[in-house]
Amino acid sequence: MAFQLSAQLIGHESDVRDAIFPSSSLILTASRDGTVRRWQRTSDSAFEAFLVSQGSEYVNSVTYIPPSVRYPNGLAISGGKDTIIDVRSPKATPENNAERMLIGHGHNICTLDVSPKGTYVVSGGWDCQARVWKVEKWETEFMLQEHELSVWAVLAYDQNTVITGCADKKIRIFDLRNSVAGDVRPASTIHTPDIVRALCRLPSGHPTGAEIACACSDGVIRLYKLDGTMISELIGHDSYIYSLAILPSGEIVSSGEDRTVKIWSGSSCIQTITHPAISVWSVAACAETGDIVTAASDNVARVFTRSPERLADAETLREFKEAVSNSSIPQKPMGGINKEKVPGTEFLTTKMGQKDGQVQVIKHDDGSLAAYTWSMMLQKWEHVGAVVDSAGSSGRKQEYNGQQYDFVFDVDIDDSKPPLKLPFNLSQNVFEAARKFLEDNELPITYLDNVVKFLETNTQGATIGEAADSSSSHPDPMGSDARYHPGDENRPSPAQKTLPQTDYIALLNGKFDNIFNKIHTVNKNLVSAGNKEFALNPAEEQVLSELRPCIEGNTPIQATSLEIVIKVASRWNYPDVLPGLDLLRYLVRYPETALYKDSETRNIIDLVISSSLNVPSGQEINVNCIVMAIRCLSNLFMSAEGVSLMTDQFTKALEFLEKVAGISGTAIGASNRHVQIASTTTLINLAVLGAKTEVSLDVRRRMVNILGIILKDNTDSEVLYRGLVALGTMVSHKTDIAQDWRPWVKSVVERCDEARVKNLGRECLNL
Repeated sequence: MAFQLSAQLIGHESDVRDAIFPSSSLILTASRDGTVRRWQRTSDSAFEAFLVSQGSEYVNSVTYIPPSVRYPNGLAISGGKDTIIDVRSPKATPENNAERMLIGHGHNICTLDVSPKGTYVVSGGWDCQARVWKVEKWETEFMLQEHELSVWAVLAYDQNTVITGCADKKIRIFDLRNSVAGDVRPASTIHTPDIVRALCRLPSGHPTGAEIACACSDGVIRLYKLDGTMISELIGHDSYIYSLAILPSGEIVSSGEDRTVKIWSGSSCIQTITHPAISVWSVAACAETGDIVTAASDNVARVFTRSPERLADAETLREFKEAVSNSSIPQKPMGGINKEKVPGTEFLTTKMGQKDGQVQVIKHDDGSLAAYTWSMMLQKWEHVGAVVDSAGSSGRKQEYNGQQYDFVFDVDIDDSKPPLKLPFNLSQNVFEAARKFLEDNELPITYLDNVVKFLETNTQGATIGEAADSSSSHPDPMGSDARYHPGDENRPSPAQKTLPQTDYIALLNGKFDNIFNKIHTVNKNLVSAGNKEFALNPAEEQVLSELRPCIEGNTPIQATSLEIVIKVASRWNYPDVLPGLDLLRYLVRYPETALYKDSETRNIIDLVISSSLNVPSGQEINVNCIVMAIRCLSNLFMSAEGVSLMTDQFTKALEFLEKVAGISGTAIGASNRHVQIASTTTLINLAVLGAKTEVSLDVRRRMVNILGIILKDNTDSEVLYRGLVALGTMVSHKTDIAQDWRPWVKSVVERCDEARVKNLGRECLNL
């Protein structure tokens, strides 16, 4: 019998990112809404929801430790953007304390698994780390070494073996018995054609003879033996595969970005379940019943079953089928469509599909296009949605930051509120647009390929001039053209050139909830202490609350709101000025901020520098205040008035950067990544400005000296890259700068392993 809908688990307020089905009566889900929920079965096709935990950041992964004497209800283990692994009873509520909070990861936790006997937990994250945590001791027992990029998948294969899947296109197999002082290096490594996104264990005696399955970004599932021998490839998904599971029968289940869950028997897809969502983030199987649960981007988790007793009622089945049929599919996933050659509805009754999940576009009598998928089990074509033009093909422009774009995408890559904006014109180089987006939002450059693929996917079918010609090249200014992209074989080898930088870069990524909550908390303390001179009154608090939507929507602000933020950023006690400085870095984009002068005729540059350094006697400088002040300088370049102010105050800004770098004293935050990224970004903007105005040789030398301090010993690839962009931009325009910078750049090229940094360093040396 084919899988059919059993229940829809409705309650999450954002994407359901992960789900686990530990018993026939229990499901756990994790969501971007910051919650973990328990779903308790109440009947064959119904579950009741309970809130287990509630956080402020999204939760990526959830797993489960079975009941034991010490933990009779078992344990729910979850992790996400806040970098903390939360361990608690699945019957807990958000008001209860966690059993443990496991701290160690430095970035987003994206995958978790539990060993077969429930004795250890393994985690992986964006920080290139995989950790093994001992249950009951609740501390890192082993660090799994040698990952070069994000660890997207972990598999606790048995009591002594952990397998990881990484964005560096490698599967690593670790024997925990071979640890040295807690560090474990891979016993063996399997090289894969693309980024590894999911892993699952195959049962002993699997019909294919394989022992593990992995899913890659190329949409292919590959079956391997542990010695690295590839047994077979399962091809059927049209986009990224995010999750794999194994049924008690030995069949493999997969889910992905193409809206589908697929059931595989041997090497053949025997069923495709289309969802009314963009992504099916996760799929999990119940070992007791063989039912599956899916986690999707439409905020719903769904249970599917082969058992007639657990089927949803007829009305629910009908509503689900209609939801799938009424969903729209952009032309890109259809592979590009020539409407003149699309068959009519007679095709559906005269032609059979060749494989389960095969998609066929049909032209209805009214001229509309619809997608149908072939069900091998039902032996018929099923309607799965209307086919619509890709976004942007209408030719309508969208405005962002005062400029017109073919597209302005909302991107939740860092879950900021509001979503990050990714503007794109069809005439742009996709790699350049992706690079600028990452730089503007201070995101890791390791996301480059994903952003490029996102742009290529979502702009298919919309063309301008020759932009859609299949022979057109897309040179990668980051040096990533050395990596494989579909179609590279037919592209000419472009000359890679990054320098000079011509656009100003902003640092706008942040968390508005944290900023406004902190201001509210500090102000409440000021009011309680009777400090009315500095506390905000109710009217000022109201103006501040009205400011947030203006910043988020990039709409005009009131003059009074600027005064209030400056009051917080400059008159509150140190370091309580921090949230004010953080908020001010958004306001410096507005012309009125660049034109502002206080009663002492101090401009905004004077104010942010003074506020960040106004340390009371006996206290240390707050590095975060320094970071925000530098970001304010960088973001001033976002308006013509700000550029004019920076032109007049060029030397003052440079003196501040010299002080931070330690040119004439002790450096501030020399090992702080945020300080270095903010400094190098501001130096990029100053270099771009210097290319457009007359800047003295002495000023240019001083800028080079700051960059020399940053480049000499730094190992952070993002800092090095931005430093080289700033240096190269200056040298590109002015040849009278002394050549003493060359040894620094040579050292960077020699010691940094990242290709884009090496390539940029060589470009600098060729100037």
